[in-house]
Amino acid sequence: MTLYGFARSAVNAVLKPIYRYEVIGRENFPKEGGVLLCANHIDNLDPPVVGITAPRPVYFMAKEELFNVPVLGKLLPKIHAFPVKRGMSDREALRNGLKIIKEGNVLGLFPEGTRSKNGELGKGLAGAGFFALRSSAEVVPCAIIGPYKPFRKIKVVYGKPINIQELRDRKASAEETTDMIMNEIRTLINAYQ
Repeated sequence: MTLYGFARSAVNAVLKPIYRYEVIGRENFPKEGGVLLCANHIDNLDPPVVGITAPRPVYFMAKEELFNVPVLGKLLPKIHAFPVKRGMSDREALRNGLKIIKEGNVLGLFPEGTRSKNGELGKGLAGAGFFALRSSAEVVPCAIIGPYKPFRKIKVVYGKPINIQELRDRKASAEETTDMIMNEIRTLINAYQ
Protein backbone atom coordinates (compact mmCIF):
# COMPACT_ATOMS: atom_id res chain seq x y z
CA MET A 1 0.00 0.00 0.00
CA THR A 2 1.30 3.46 -0.89
CA LEU A 3 1.62 6.22 1.70
CA TYR A 4 -1.30 7.94 -0.04
CA GLY A 5 -3.43 4.81 0.32
CA PHE A 6 -2.41 4.37 3.95
CA ALA A 7 -3.11 8.05 4.75
CA ARG A 8 -6.47 7.83 3.01
CA SER A 9 -7.48 4.78 5.06
CA ALA A 10 -6.24 6.31 8.32
CA VAL A 11 -8.01 9.65 7.75
CA ASN A 12 -11.21 7.85 6.76
CA ALA A 13 -11.08 5.77 9.96
CA VAL A 14 -10.82 8.96 12.04
CA LEU A 15 -13.28 11.24 10.20
CA LYS A 16 -16.06 8.86 9.12
CA PRO A 17 -17.40 8.15 12.65
CA ILE A 18 -17.31 11.85 13.56
CA TYR A 19 -18.80 13.44 10.43
CA ARG A 20 -20.74 10.49 8.99
CA TYR A 21 -20.34 11.84 5.49
CA GLU A 22 -22.73 10.71 2.82
CA VAL A 23 -21.25 10.49 -0.67
CA ILE A 24 -23.58 11.10 -3.61
CA GLY A 25 -22.77 10.79 -7.31
CA ARG A 26 -19.56 8.76 -7.27
CA GLU A 27 -20.82 7.09 -10.43
CA ASN A 28 -20.48 10.48 -12.19
CA PHE A 29 -16.71 10.44 -11.72
CA PRO A 30 -14.72 9.48 -14.85
CA LYS A 31 -12.93 6.18 -14.33
CA GLU A 32 -9.84 7.25 -16.27
CA GLY A 33 -8.19 10.21 -17.94
CA GLY A 34 -7.38 13.69 -16.69
CA VAL A 35 -9.97 15.21 -14.36
CA LEU A 36 -10.29 18.70 -12.92
CA LEU A 37 -12.25 18.31 -9.67
CA CYS A 38 -13.68 21.63 -8.44
CA ALA A 39 -15.30 21.90 -5.00
CA ASN A 40 -16.60 24.63 -2.73
CA HIS A 41 -14.50 25.33 0.38
CA ILE A 42 -16.19 25.55 3.78
CA ASP A 43 -13.65 24.04 6.19
CA ASN A 44 -10.00 23.02 6.64
CA LEU A 45 -11.21 19.42 6.49
CA ASP A 46 -12.41 19.78 2.88
CA PRO A 47 -9.18 18.50 1.23
CA PRO A 48 -8.98 15.30 3.27
CA VAL A 49 -12.73 14.67 2.97
CA VAL A 50 -12.63 15.11 -0.82
CA GLY A 51 -9.45 13.02 -0.93
CA ILE A 52 -11.07 10.08 0.87
CA THR A 53 -14.47 10.24 -0.86
CA ALA A 54 -13.30 10.69 -4.46
CA PRO A 55 -13.11 7.35 -6.28
CA ARG A 56 -9.59 8.11 -7.57
CA PRO A 57 -6.48 9.61 -5.94
CA VAL A 58 -6.55 13.44 -5.97
CA TYR A 59 -3.62 15.85 -6.27
CA PHE A 60 -4.16 19.16 -4.47
CA MET A 61 -2.45 22.52 -4.53
CA ALA A 62 -1.61 23.62 -1.00
CA LYS A 63 -0.43 27.02 0.17
CA GLU A 64 3.34 27.25 0.03
CA GLU A 65 3.66 28.08 3.73
CA LEU A 66 2.56 24.56 4.68
CA PHE A 67 5.64 23.10 2.97
CA ASN A 68 7.85 25.02 5.44
CA VAL A 69 6.28 23.33 8.49
CA PRO A 70 8.59 20.64 9.91
CA VAL A 71 7.43 17.07 9.15
CA LEU A 72 4.29 18.29 7.33
CA GLY A 73 6.41 19.84 4.57
CA LYS A 74 8.04 16.47 3.87
CA LEU A 75 4.75 14.56 4.11
CA LEU A 76 2.63 16.71 1.77
CA PRO A 77 4.32 15.71 -1.53
CA LYS A 78 3.95 12.04 -0.56
CA ILE A 79 0.18 12.47 -0.21
CA HIS A 80 -0.15 14.22 -3.59
CA ALA A 81 0.05 17.89 -2.58
CA PHE A 82 2.17 20.49 -4.32
CA PRO A 83 2.87 24.13 -3.37
CA VAL A 84 1.22 27.25 -4.75
CA LYS A 85 2.11 30.84 -3.96
CA ARG A 86 -1.17 32.53 -3.13
CA GLY A 87 -2.06 36.02 -4.24
CA MET A 88 0.02 35.94 -7.42
CA SER A 89 0.31 34.07 -10.67
CA ASP A 90 2.46 31.06 -9.80
CA ARG A 91 3.65 29.69 -13.14
CA GLU A 92 5.33 26.66 -11.57
CA ALA A 93 2.10 25.62 -9.81
CA LEU A 94 0.17 26.11 -13.07
CA ARG A 95 2.68 23.92 -14.95
CA ASN A 96 2.50 21.25 -12.23
CA GLY A 97 -1.31 21.24 -12.36
CA LEU A 98 -1.40 20.89 -16.15
CA LYS A 99 1.18 18.08 -15.98
CA ILE A 100 -0.93 16.18 -13.43
CA ILE A 101 -3.97 16.39 -15.72
CA LYS A 102 -1.97 15.52 -18.86
CA GLU A 103 -0.67 12.38 -17.13
CA GLY A 104 -4.29 11.24 -16.66
CA ASN A 105 -4.60 12.10 -12.97
CA VAL A 106 -7.13 14.07 -10.90
CA LEU A 107 -6.32 17.67 -9.97
CA GLY A 108 -8.45 18.92 -7.08
CA LEU A 109 -9.13 22.65 -6.72
CA PHE A 110 -11.17 24.89 -4.48
CA PRO A 111 -11.87 27.69 -6.98
CA GLU A 112 -12.78 30.19 -4.24
CA GLY A 113 -9.12 30.08 -3.20
CA THR A 114 -9.92 30.26 0.51
CA ARG A 115 -12.51 28.99 2.94
CA SER A 116 -15.91 30.66 3.02
CA LYS A 117 -16.35 32.46 6.34
CA ASN A 118 -20.14 32.10 6.34
CA GLY A 119 -20.58 28.80 4.46
CA GLU A 120 -21.98 30.60 1.40
CA LEU A 121 -20.45 29.91 -2.01
CA GLY A 122 -18.07 32.72 -2.94
CA LYS A 123 -16.73 33.94 -6.26
CA GLY A 124 -14.34 31.58 -7.99
CA LEU A 125 -10.88 32.66 -9.08
CA ALA A 126 -9.72 32.36 -12.69
CA GLY A 127 -7.38 29.43 -11.97
CA ALA A 128 -10.12 26.82 -12.33
CA GLY A 129 -11.10 28.25 -15.71
CA PHE A 130 -7.44 28.32 -16.76
CA PHE A 131 -6.99 24.59 -16.06
CA ALA A 132 -10.33 23.73 -17.69
CA LEU A 133 -9.51 25.65 -20.88
CA ARG A 134 -5.82 24.75 -21.17
CA SER A 135 -6.28 21.00 -20.72
CA SER A 136 -8.50 18.29 -22.09
CA ALA A 137 -9.63 17.40 -18.55
CA GLU A 138 -13.14 16.37 -17.73
CA VAL A 139 -14.40 18.97 -15.25
CA VAL A 140 -16.26 17.48 -12.28
CA PRO A 141 -18.14 19.81 -9.89
CA CYS A 142 -18.29 18.83 -6.23
CA ALA A 143 -20.47 20.27 -3.46
CA ILE A 144 -19.53 19.87 0.19
CA ILE A 145 -22.63 20.50 2.26
CA GLY A 146 -22.01 21.01 5.97
CA PRO A 147 -21.49 22.41 8.44
CA TYR A 148 -18.82 20.21 10.00
CA LYS A 149 -20.31 19.46 13.42
CA PRO A 150 -19.38 16.27 15.25
CA PHE A 151 -21.91 13.48 14.79
CA ARG A 152 -23.96 15.45 12.24
CA LYS A 153 -23.90 14.23 8.67
CA ILE A 154 -22.18 16.16 5.91
CA LYS A 155 -22.76 15.46 2.23
CA VAL A 156 -20.18 15.28 -0.53
CA VAL A 157 -21.89 15.44 -3.91
CA TYR A 158 -20.09 14.70 -7.20
CA GLY A 159 -21.91 16.11 -10.21
CA LYS A 160 -21.77 14.94 -13.81
CA PRO A 161 -18.79 16.27 -15.80
CA ILE A 162 -19.44 19.74 -17.18
CA ASN A 163 -19.38 20.10 -20.96
CA ILE A 164 -17.05 23.03 -21.50
CA GLN A 165 -16.08 22.17 -25.08
CA GLU A 166 -18.17 25.05 -26.43
CA LEU A 167 -16.24 27.43 -24.15
CA ARG A 168 -12.94 25.95 -25.38
CA ASP A 169 -14.08 26.27 -29.00
CA ARG A 170 -14.97 29.93 -28.72
CA LYS A 171 -11.91 30.70 -26.61
CA ALA A 172 -13.92 31.90 -23.62
CA SER A 173 -12.09 33.66 -20.82
CA ALA A 174 -10.85 31.84 -17.73
CA GLU A 175 -13.18 34.01 -15.63
CA GLU A 176 -16.25 33.05 -17.69
CA THR A 177 -15.30 29.38 -17.50
CA THR A 178 -14.81 29.57 -13.72
CA ASP A 179 -18.22 31.24 -13.39
CA MET A 180 -19.80 28.31 -15.25
CA ILE A 181 -18.06 25.82 -12.94
CA MET A 182 -19.20 27.76 -9.85
CA ASN A 183 -22.78 27.79 -11.15
CA GLU A 184 -22.67 24.00 -11.42
CA ILE A 185 -21.39 23.73 -7.83
CA ARG A 186 -24.18 26.12 -6.71
CA THR A 187 -26.76 23.94 -8.51
CA LEU A 188 -25.51 20.86 -6.60
CA ILE A 189 -25.61 22.71 -3.27
CA ASN A 190 -29.18 23.89 -3.91
CA ALA A 191 -30.30 20.43 -5.01
CA TYR A 192 -28.90 18.52 -2.03
CA GLN A 193 -29.01 20.98 0.88
